[in-house]
Amino acid sequence: MPELPEVEAARRAIEEHCIGKKIKKAIIADDSKVIDGVSPSDFVAALVGKTIVSALRKGKNLWLQLDSPPFPSFQFGMAGAVYIKGVAVTKYKRSAVNDSDEWPSKYSKFFVQLDDGLELSFTDKRRFAKVRLLEDPASKPPISELGPDALLEPMTVDELHGSLSKKKVAIKALLLDQSFVSGIGNWIADEVLYQARIHPLQIASSLSRESSATLHKCIKEVVQYAVEVDADCDRFPLEWLFHFRWGKKPGKVNGKEIDFIVAGGRTTAYVPGLQKLNGNQAGKAVGKPKARTSKKKRDGDDDDNDNNEDGGSEPTSEDEKIARKAKSKRELRPKGPGKKPSAKRKSKASDTDSEEDEGAATAAAADDDQKKKPRRVTSRKQVMVGKAPKKLVNNQNTNKPRKKVK
Repeated sequence: MPELPEVEAARRAIEEHCIGKKIKKAIIADDSKVIDGVSPSDFVAALVGKTIVSALRKGKNLWLQLDSPPFPSFQFGMAGAVYIKGVAVTKYKRSAVNDSDEWPSKYSKFFVQLDDGLELSFTDKRRFAKVRLLEDPASKPPISELGPDALLEPMTVDELHGSLSKKKVAIKALLLDQSFVSGIGNWIADEVLYQARIHPLQIASSLSRESSATLHKCIKEVVQYAVEVDADCDRFPLEWLFHFRWGKKPGKVNGKEIDFIVAGGRTTAYVPGLQKLNGNQAGKAVGKPKARTSKKKRDGDDDDNDNNEDGGSEPTSEDEKIARKAKSKRELRPKGPGKKPSAKRKSKASDTDSEEDEGAATAAAADDDQKKKPRRVTSRKQVMVGKAPKKLVNNQNTNKPRKKVK
């Protein structure tokens, strides 16, 4: 999912190209899953004629301050991205959509044309983002519930160590908790823990002050560097774990083997030779990610998603909770009158699907019912090649009610 550097790159692009310009036209998608709490027509009416005064960010959230409220607010979710026509804006590697053939993209949820002809679009191809219209975005959830911003409001070493000493949770899970510190996602957490030589499952309260100071330094350096290069991963240092962590593929970084475990409910890349469990946790076994055979896996997609597909502990961000809740509803939805929910598929469904194919599910259920019925034997040939039916015992009461198949 887009993390602090990607969202900050979008904010800076808007600040550079859109500030002081009036919104001439607006198109809001009729998608209540993404457009939260307001109708498209009311959203458009609140935008047209307003001037963009500034672009603000906290954590992974962005909002536009207009010359009068309400203001549009963007929670990027797993694949949110900002596009400005004719302007290069860095995207999270799994968020990009093809806007060269179609503008605005079919995935556009928020589109505005400014008075000088410049056009801006917010896209989301996976529909886990949220676009809201709020009087004061900073005072409303999710922004009001965020911890200090990792770039704008960094903790001191003493503050960080003091906070860590109270948390009896794995350090990776804590870094992903946006109420603890906002803006850090899966790849940044993996990177800073690798550079700090801290095992992802090390309990936060067990870290020494020295380890806390090292972690503080690494968070600051990784976040600041990624922001300075506008989140362009091609410009990240070659020795960063970032370049080798995608897709759970075997590899090495600086000659050291990379391994993958589950930490904080997420697939986590780390280097066992450098990141070791210490203290009472030394020598303990660590959990491995579950094997996956989905289309997403076959296509080489990464596991850096917030829908908690990799199993493990509870979700550690609002986006993960939203994704898991939506997924659970799809899996537990009855497929017809009197039918039980279908069993979980071995292969995960595509993340881009918002609902299951009800028709296919109903047909599958009917097919299962058909398979349960006893096979009718009509010829000797069928008996020879098929499964022989059980013979009725003489004097057996054949009118006895048949037991219901559970």
